[in-house]
Amino acid sequence: MARINAIITGVGGYVPDYVLTNEELSRMVDTSDEWIMTRVGIKERHILTEEGLGTSYMARKAAKQLIQKTGVDPDTIDAIIVASTTPDYKFPSTASIVVGKLGLKNAFAFDTSAACAGFMYTLDLAANMIQSGRYKKIIVIGADKMSSMVDYTDRQTCVLFGDGAGAVLVEATEEEGVGVQDAFFRTDGKGLPFLHMKAGGSVCPPSHFTVDHRLHYVYQEGRTVFRYAVTSMGDDVLEILKRNNMTTDDVNWVIPHEANYRIIEAVAKRVDLPMEKIVVNIERYGNTSAATIPLAIWDHEKYLKKGDNVVFTAFGAGFAHGASFYKWAYDGAAVK
Repeated sequence: MARINAIITGVGGYVPDYVLTNEELSRMVDTSDEWIMTRVGIKERHILTEEGLGTSYMARKAAKQLIQKTGVDPDTIDAIIVASTTPDYKFPSTASIVVGKLGLKNAFAFDTSAACAGFMYTLDLAANMIQSGRYKKIIVIGADKMSSMVDYTDRQTCVLFGDGAGAVLVEATEEEGVGVQDAFFRTDGKGLPFLHMKAGGSVCPPSHFTVDHRLHYVYQEGRTVFRYAVTSMGDDVLEILKRNNMTTDDVNWVIPHEANYRIIEAVAKRVDLPMEKIVVNIERYGNTSAATIPLAIWDHEKYLKKGDNVVFTAFGAGFAHGASFYKWAYDGAAVK
């Protein structure tokens, strides 16, 4: 019996219409376009401003576009998995809301939480589900409404984040030489003091005190996170290359988590890869957490060719990080 592998057969994406520019941010906090571009390389970010809309709205938009592009029969989808740090509610899952809104009849759904590494981890989870032989088609979505937990009086963090969603269809194949090849993931577990939200969980539930003291926003110690991110992502890429007897010459594309342009540059230097092989779109979207990698795939799809060696790498809160090796399965330029 032929070995079952998992391949990405299509990608969809969504970003809100409203664009928050550096010029507008400079009227909100003490910053400037020059300061932001020099330190993080972000020009603009899309923000979901409509009242009553959350992460599931963007996830549904991305998944709907994906279904239309691929022509997949919605009734054949086995599962939807949403990677997010900003779920609509504590419960039910955001994925369950997406399933309901899309009207899928035969899919089960659940969320995963690994912060900015969420999509990469969840793609590997879906691939293993496919490889088990029990499932044929799974939609993996990375989506985050980061603006819902950004303090727009804090110039260190408010310039970084945007909102968006990206979705991929993962399907079973018996074709050799394409699809998921390998993954190397680790969680440091020491990152809590440096990147977290202080309140809102079971340790510190919401209260008048937590709201009054602005404890429901992203807290980040930037220098420490920067250092760990560069070291971890760079070393993880090198580990993937070593495990698969590859050199940087064998890599067609690295698609990293889009957190900070300086981090991406430093990772490329550490791995000795030219920036021409690194997919970068952070200037237009900012850091959309779990959505950054699928949005980068969405933006770059037309340049991806069947058989391309693609390496994903990410780093996020909890100091969850890793890299994965994927052989692209179709010619993106042929997609209408």
